[in-house]
Amino acid sequence: MTYKSGFVTIIGRPNVGKSTLMNEVIGQKIAIMSDKPQTTRNKIQSIHTEDNFQMIFIDTPGITKPKHKLGDYMLKAARETLGEVDVILFVVDESLTIGAGDTYIIQELKDIKTPVILVINKIDKIDQEKFNYIYEKYEKMNIFSDIVGISALERANLQVLVDKIVDFLPEGPQYFPGDMITDQPERVIVAEIIREKILHYTHEEIPHGVAVETTMMKQRENKDIVDIHATIYCEKKSHKGIIIGKQGRKLKGIGKSAREDIEKLLGSKVYLELWVKVKEDWRNSQNTLRTLGYE
Repeated sequence: MTYKSGFVTIIGRPNVGKSTLMNEVIGQKIAIMSDKPQTTRNKIQSIHTEDNFQMIFIDTPGITKPKHKLGDYMLKAARETLGEVDVILFVVDESLTIGAGDTYIIQELKDIKTPVILVINKIDKIDQEKFNYIYEKYEKMNIFSDIVGISALERANLQVLVDKIVDFLPEGPQYFPGDMITDQPERVIVAEIIREKILHYTHEEIPHGVAVETTMMKQRENKDIVDIHATIYCEKKSHKGIIIGKQGRKLKGIGKSAREDIEKLLGSKVYLELWVKVKEDWRNSQNTLRTLGYE
């Protein structure tokens, strides 16, 4: 039997469901999800293996005009993947208009020789007539190798998409062990889970000037407990107060929700301690970005 393997990048403007798509194909949360744009900051690599293929997904930051050094890094990370992969998934949503972000990405794709599959996500929100309208609008561009409509959240047509990806994968070896689902260290995933909960609990109160560093992660001797210490960095004193909340309630909520997800990830009880520190304008600090893994 012919074995296929290759690398697949997922690109698209912010908040079209790229991380949700990757998590649902893999069957486990690897990339964090939020309704806020620019949730994904790093190229996150995850692996989906079957008997006849292995596809390695790279979930990139949403492509958008950078406003700081972190934004420069995110755009560079997204662009670099285009020349490194075997298949590109360009994800759009149910929007009937092509926005500036989509236009920017389309221009980037015009000179790419790599097969590009257009993925129209969130089809559960539109009827067939609107889907046909979106489909035909993109089809006329003549730059896509295939077009498929899905709902990542509802898992609709996910297998159809996987089959289409496999069609474009080259013959090759199994790069990673069959039971491996990500190349990211557990410390990184733990930090990302905590950041997801901050985005959820603070809603619109905190902008994206929040980062999390896992400073300690240690299994207790003879006990099924992992001790984890993490530091939350924010850019202003007022943000620190919002994250902590009245009498520390919000931080406790963030910690409890994060701990539950981390325990599922590690398959172990977790004792989680969180600290909040102010690091002004950290998104423009080269040293801080490097420390947090963005360089």
